[in-house]
Formats: sequence, C-alpha cells, structure tokens
Amino acid sequence: MPDIRLAVLAVLTAIIVSATTYSIVFETYLDTSNPLLTHLPHPLGLTHYYANKSNILNVYFIKKAWAWTTGAFLLLWFTSPPSIRIAQRWWKWAIATAMWLVFTSWFFGPALLERLNLASGGECILALPSGDSISVPVDYCLTKSSVSPGSHPQLFVAPFSDAFVPPLDWRSIPRLRRGHDVSGHLFLLTMSALFLADQLRYSFRARERSTWHSLAVVANVSLIGVWLFACYTTSLYFHSPLEKLTGYILGISGFAVTLLPENLGSPQTNENKLHTT
Repeated sequence: MPDIRLAVLAVLTAIIVSATTYSIVFETYLDTSNPLLTHLPHPLGLTHYYANKSNILNVYFIKKAWAWTTGAFLLLWFTSPPSIRIAQRWWKWAIATAMWLVFTSWFFGPALLERLNLASGGECILALPSGDSISVPVDYCLTKSSVSPGSHPQLFVAPFSDAFVPPLDWRSIPRLRRGHDVSGHLFLLTMSALFLADQLRYSFRARERSTWHSLAVVANVSLIGVWLFACYTTSLYFHSPLEKLTGYILGISGFAVTLLPENLGSPQTNENKLHTT
C-alpha cells in the first residue's frame, strides 16, 4: 500500500506552492511583518471570506490546531485494536507536542519563532489607532503585556503630538514586526497533517478494525482535509512567500523529529507489532 505520509506531503506541497504562486501573481497576500499593514483588515477581507482573520476556520480550528490534532490522535488510539496500541505512537505525539511548544510557546525563554524574528531584525511594535506605530522595549512583546497611555505614559512621549496619542483607557498588546515572521500557521498545520497521516498508517496496516475505529479513521482523514484547506487559505492570503516557505520547511522538520522513535527496536520487531492480531 502506498505510504499515506508521502501522499499527504505531495498534496500539501502542491497546495502551498500553487496558492503562494497565485498570491504573488495576483498580490492577494498581506505582509504580516509590515507594522503599517499587519494590524489593518486584509484588503480582500470584505470580498474573500477566508481573507478575514475572524473566519470560522481561523478562529475555531487554526488557532486551536494542536488541540484538534491531539483529540483526533486520542480518538484513533483508544479505538485502535490492541495490536497497534504501541508505545511508539505516544512517543511520537510527545515529541510533536514538544516541537509545538518549543517553536511557538517557550524555549528556555522566548519561543524559537520569536527568537528567529528578533535575530532577523525584528522590533517590538505597538500599532496606534491613528495608523502610526511606535517601537517599544522587546520585553513587552515577549511577555505579551498590554500597554496604554495610562499604564505606560513613558512610551507615549515626544515626538508624538496630542493628536496621535490614544485615550488613556485605550490599550493594546505590541507585536514583533519587521523581522522574518515565520508562518507559525503553516509550521503547525504541516506538522499536524503529517503527524495524523503517520498515525493512520498503523490503522491501515491493522488486519481488523471495529466500527468505532473505522469512524475514528474517517474523522482523522477529515481533519487532515481541514488542515490542507487551512494551508491553502494561509498561503493565499497571509505572510510573505519566504515566510510561508520557512513555515512549511520547519513543519516538515518538526515532523521528521517525531520519526525518531521508529529507530527504537529492530525493524522486524516493529513490523511484527503492526501485523500481529
């Protein structure tokens, strides 16, 4: 049987390359590294549903991608026949979770994606209601601190005039901008789709499947479909081409690390575990 991981990778690559090419030719993407643009609504937001960040896919699926992926994995595991409930699968999930945390949340301090942004010239930028922006100390971005003229008056000083200073009760959270803003969405979506495809390999090799497990397989395949579509919308509307490319490459790299447990034990032992009823 063809390797489902290679099939998903091929489809994923085709989607990202074609959508990114389209976004370049027809200028449909928003450069999220540009502090003058990133806080504004997408220019196509009113006419293209998925260009609006408040769309259902982004709010309820992409922003909770690893929770959905973990839920699909658990459903697949607990409905699996005993022959494929091997520890190796849990190790893969644990490593993938660690990759998610290291790149997006914490790596002995700031997450790796934030470190990459700063190393490539990123600044901590606060977007003002007037459309202007100011640079603030990077700690405000790393701690995701909310700032306002009332709580941090030292940030709102000359050369700004009163016309550009927001009201005292206005507040916002500054973001890292101007550096290389790796697409965290493509990183996580790529890794998630490949991880689920890898987990489905065990089910496809099993000789017997219960009705519940068959339904779990359908649910996992469906979620992979959602992640592929999310990669399409992200590639079409957000991030620069290079930022999308690095997100895609990091997603593949993160998934590759999850394959390390396959080296535990001999290949023959692992194959026997998968085929034993």
